[in-house]
Amino acid sequence: MSLKKKILIAAAVIAVAVVVALAVIFFLGKSFVEQEGKVRTEWEVDAGALLSTDEELGVELRSSLAKGNITVLQLVPAELEEEGFTYYDVEVQDRLFQMVEEMKSSERWTADMPLAILNPYGTGSNGLYLYFETDMRTQVDYTVHVDDPDIPDFSAQAADLSGANITRAHEFQLIGLVPGETNEVTLTIRGYWGNTRQQVHFTLDMPEDHSGYPVLMDYTDGESQAPLSDGLFAMMRTNGYLGYGFFFDNSGVLRYEMVLEGFGLDRVLSYEGDIVTCVSATRLARIDPAGRVIQVYDLDGYELHHDIVFGPGGTTVVALVNKEGSETIEDVVVEVDLTTGAVTELVDFSVLMADYCRGETYPVPLTGDFFWQAGQWDWLHLNTVQYLEEGDSLIVSSRETSTIIKVENVHTAPEVVWMAGDPAFWAGTGYEALCLTPVGDFLYQYGQHSVEYAGPGEEEGVYYIRTFNNNYWANSSRDYEPDLPDGVGTGLYLENDENSYVYVYEIDENARTFALVQSFPVPYSSIVSNAAPAGEDGNWVVNSGVAHLFGEYDADGVLIRQFDYECTMQGYRTFKYAMDGFWFR
Repeated sequence: MSLKKKILIAAAVIAVAVVVALAVIFFLGKSFVEQEGKVRTEWEVDAGALLSTDEELGVELRSSLAKGNITVLQLVPAELEEEGFTYYDVEVQDRLFQMVEEMKSSERWTADMPLAILNPYGTGSNGLYLYFETDMRTQVDYTVHVDDPDIPDFSAQAADLSGANITRAHEFQLIGLVPGETNEVTLTIRGYWGNTRQQVHFTLDMPEDHSGYPVLMDYTDGESQAPLSDGLFAMMRTNGYLGYGFFFDNSGVLRYEMVLEGFGLDRVLSYEGDIVTCVSATRLARIDPAGRVIQVYDLDGYELHHDIVFGPGGTTVVALVNKEGSETIEDVVVEVDLTTGAVTELVDFSVLMADYCRGETYPVPLTGDFFWQAGQWDWLHLNTVQYLEEGDSLIVSSRETSTIIKVENVHTAPEVVWMAGDPAFWAGTGYEALCLTPVGDFLYQYGQHSVEYAGPGEEEGVYYIRTFNNNYWANSSRDYEPDLPDGVGTGLYLENDENSYVYVYEIDENARTFALVQSFPVPYSSIVSNAAPAGEDGNWVVNSGVAHLFGEYDADGVLIRQFDYECTMQGYRTFKYAMDGFWFR
């Protein structure tokens, strides 16, 4: 065989190998993204022997696999293994609730012998429901201890389901039991003035968590001596573990595993003593402190992505969605009425910004940075939404354009009123006049996530917004080459010791300017991630999702503690919630 022919064959083999490799990467990327839309078809229940069945309610009463020196029960819907079953069905939840109510009244339960049910509503695998009565009005504190030097005690004041701080009938979900460990629990029953009236001790050998997620994270302490804020870190959409929400304490111990239909949490909103959050890619749910699903909100015709917040008066939820049947994706905002469940489309940005969308952009090519989206028209890629009553406004974050956008009159006649980002990106598009003028010398945000309103300034029309500046430039939907300054990341993974940043901007609508008033570096994450307030002393919680790190920083942006978590490719966001008035008093 001639040398020329050998070279041609080798080149052909290499070309085929490259095509095959690209195809494999493409389909792996596609499947990775598509997992967010999957709905749970099997519901794991760690239950023991059958004790009885309530035929009318269709609920089995079983012993729990959480063994100890008190009796712990488990409730199992009879149709658990039937096709289409979900715990996120109000009819199922009502039957479980009626079973609990019947058991409460079946005898007089005491602190020594309480009614104890593990995960009664199927939504929190290691949550323990307790009910008992005391002779006098009291309140309950508790401590959870395990014999592992790396796991400190967890103490809390129980928030009663009645909403009362002091009562004779006590009903609450005990949070903090560590999966896979022997947990020693101490209940301290206190009088009105805080005096101890009774202490009860019991042990529970807890089953493993349902997801298989590690119950203990590694962490490193930073240079700041500021104390960590109170609360639990809520990890949202941890890839590889979709269908769960994880709540970790300040020592990196898993204290609650929320079980969802699929997808993952996108914020936890407090609503009339309950919470509202995402439970699958097409559903929100209202959940009470015991884990009972009160109401389910179906987003027929839409699919959630990236963010939810309260709308006007805190009676609606505003959500970023994909619209079924639309040519474009990640560019629609809807509103969900929390009373009626009605879904209303507020803004379709492909219509609002049609000149730019139709005139300047195109679907993502296979050669784009986000090749797994090839063929999808992701021209704007909204990843955060905020609603402001003043001006009936939305502030949204567009990753694809590296721009923060404000729209007013969203319930009547939506209108873009300003854009904040690199003005050069919008030159020649017809949107130049909407760009705010930067004041001062600073690096524009690129690929930003988690843009949030951070409070008013001293003058009307002046306010602050905070953002996680990913500091990553990529645009897969338009022919535009920026003149990037040094230090801006251009790779999905860390290159040349780049950083992402937490930014706080001052927006001056009167002067039509924006200025950087606070900034500090954090681990680099090209996509996803967030920065949010933590506690009352100005601390921050920051998640660098591609780096698999989240940390708490002091008010000056100095690291207090950083946690290294497990996931596949990325973890979307981490917030910190005190859960006061919900789980804790």
